[in-house]
Amino acid sequence: MKIKLPSHHVSLSASVIAHLSLLFLIWADADAGERAGTISSDVSTPSVASATDTRYGLFNLLDHRSTYGEGVFPEPFLVDDSVLEDDEFRLDWLHTRAKGQHGDLAKAELEKGFGLLTVELEVPFEQTRSDGQTMRGMGNFSVGARYPVYQFVSESGFFNSTFGAAVEVGIPTGSQVGKNAEFVPKVFNDMSLGRHFTIQSVLGLSTLYGGGADGGLQTFEYGFVFGYSIPHRELPLPGIRQLAPVFELKGETALNKDGAGSNSLLGNLAIRANLDPIGEVQPRIGLGYVFPIDQGARRDVRSGVITSFVFEY
Repeated sequence: MKIKLPSHHVSLSASVIAHLSLLFLIWADADAGERAGTISSDVSTPSVASATDTRYGLFNLLDHRSTYGEGVFPEPFLVDDSVLEDDEFRLDWLHTRAKGQHGDLAKAELEKGFGLLTVELEVPFEQTRSDGQTMRGMGNFSVGARYPVYQFVSESGFFNSTFGAAVEVGIPTGSQVGKNAEFVPKVFNDMSLGRHFTIQSVLGLSTLYGGGADGGLQTFEYGFVFGYSIPHRELPLPGIRQLAPVFELKGETALNKDGAGSNSLLGNLAIRANLDPIGEVQPRIGLGYVFPIDQGARRDVRSGVITSFVFEY
């Protein structure tokens, strides 16, 4: 799922990722000792079994013990979703501010699972007000699909990783903000460490097709989502089955045209709450504070707020 933000693009510092990953690994190591206790029903943990007994799929690359698609990973906000979804409807709204500029992006998304294959349809509406001028319209209708390719689960189940491939096609609407078709092949990894910590990463190459200044533009896109899931048994808040603080990094780097090498990096501090079911519907709500990390993003976004409503049925 691609959220189009103001078109300045980003290169992520390796040291930032290294320090963040180290921090999460240290916390996860401290959390490992809890695995000897009772496991919450809100966060699945694979049973210990020999690798030869649990492998399946093409060339035995997948593992039945994997937690991929079992509700362990919180839904991202800015970064594309990469986990397996069965039946899900989602509504998001992102409001950003910069000097003399206000932006709004609202989108509806429908996801459907077919075995391990997840397909999605996204319909966005964008509006930007700058210097007394307003530009608005329907963004590209996006159709996407993703599938896990390889899974690794450690013998104890503490380390759980899924690699996969995805693709997204943007169909232009002809509006002011939806003039060029887009094709984005992606790779992703969803990793859990112990019972609580998760790291999701998505890498993609976007190419725009059609006329105008953006025709032929290529962009390297990447995102990282760090989550910590707290089940109800550990934090018994009324009406909440699971609470998940989330930290996201979403970046883009232009690869050609006049802006080649231009970078933009956004951060998002957010929280996702999985509420008690309403009949057969599982609602999940989220709220995040969006902020620029580098100068490229700061030109268009000084601050922002994103709200997200997910309904699994």
